[in-house]
Amino acid sequence: MGRRGHSIVMGLDIGTTKVCAIVGEVQDDAVVHIIGVGSAPSRGLKKGVVVNIDSTVESIRQAVDEAQHTAGVTTSSAYVGIAGGHIMGINSTGIIAVKGQEITLREIHQVIDAARAVSLPMDREVIHVLPQEYIVDGQEGILDPLGLEGRRLEAKVHIVTAAVTSAHNIVRCVNRAGLEVEDIVLEQLASGEATLTAEERELGAVIIDIGGGTTDIALLTGNSVKHTAVLAVGGNHITSDLAFGLNILAPEAERLKKSHGCAYSKLVDADTSVEVRAAGERHLRKLPCLELCNIIEPRVEEMLQMAQREIMRSTYAESISAGIVLTGGTALLRGIVELAETLFRLPVRCGIPVGIMGQVEMVNTPMYATGVGLVQYGIKQQAYGRFHKFSDEHLFSRVYHRMRDWFGEFFT
Repeated sequence: MGRRGHSIVMGLDIGTTKVCAIVGEVQDDAVVHIIGVGSAPSRGLKKGVVVNIDSTVESIRQAVDEAQHTAGVTTSSAYVGIAGGHIMGINSTGIIAVKGQEITLREIHQVIDAARAVSLPMDREVIHVLPQEYIVDGQEGILDPLGLEGRRLEAKVHIVTAAVTSAHNIVRCVNRAGLEVEDIVLEQLASGEATLTAEERELGAVIIDIGGGTTDIALLTGNSVKHTAVLAVGGNHITSDLAFGLNILAPEAERLKKSHGCAYSKLVDADTSVEVRAAGERHLRKLPCLELCNIIEPRVEEMLQMAQREIMRSTYAESISAGIVLTGGTALLRGIVELAETLFRLPVRCGIPVGIMGQVEMVNTPMYATGVGLVQYGIKQQAYGRFHKFSDEHLFSRVYHRMRDWFGEFFT
């Protein structure tokens, strides 16, 4: 139950490595206050896709219970992030003739409908239609055509689609954990909501959200989303490389990665070493930290190069003047920012959630960027009075009503 007069929202980031639940509220100062945080190991997902419903439900329950306990409130619904290799983004254009002299909401809805009328396989459905710009009688770069006069209206949009079964399973897990789904949101867009400044959205920036199983990419410029993609590589691949290369168990590899790992060899002191317990051995052995780096650096470089190729494929690479923002747990890896700067030859920084108050110290890390962004997104949706809960039986029954004018909602 929420506090009287305050908007309470939960963001639920269901990742391959962890499930994170964050509770936020808008208080009298109109700022989002983080009041509860919970997390639990994720045991039912692989590369962002549910492979075990019971395990995923239990992880969700643990994270939600912890968040609600620390917040001192009970929530019945959540804004849920979605990711995974099944996510695909495409750009599309719609054109209509304007019957009257003035463009109304009816014409805007019609042109968006025309833009989203793309041919999709039966197993895919639209989860986001993101307007990029409108063109009125050949005049480009219009963010909001409402009230303008013209005879021909054109809309350029970015459409995000998902595999119906994968999204269906996410919603089913949340429902079984006792929560209704207010909305499903592409995770890298939520991360951008939490970490990008207004200047970065305008000048052009790329969010690279490196989770345990996937790397999620969103390119934004001119206050609109131009390109999205999901790569089936993440931090777990680094752990696997360490486990195989050093003949150690995965938990030990994960510990080494977090405590002594580095993605940029120039930052490693050649004289430093770390104690390692190899698989089947009783005694610890010393391992040069440079040897760790020699395994980590090539894998991280490969992941960043894959992201770079995806950015180049978008044809918007020249428009990202503000640079790269890294989020997700792997963004905490020492040296990853420096390595990315050498590859992209652009400014690179770690994305820390901004524009929040309350228990900021608990979420002051790239690991919680998606969860915080989901809360911020949900607060804005409530401010606009839009409620359309999803059940696993009717997941995509009202896609039309879920179209977002992200100029006025997501990026304000």
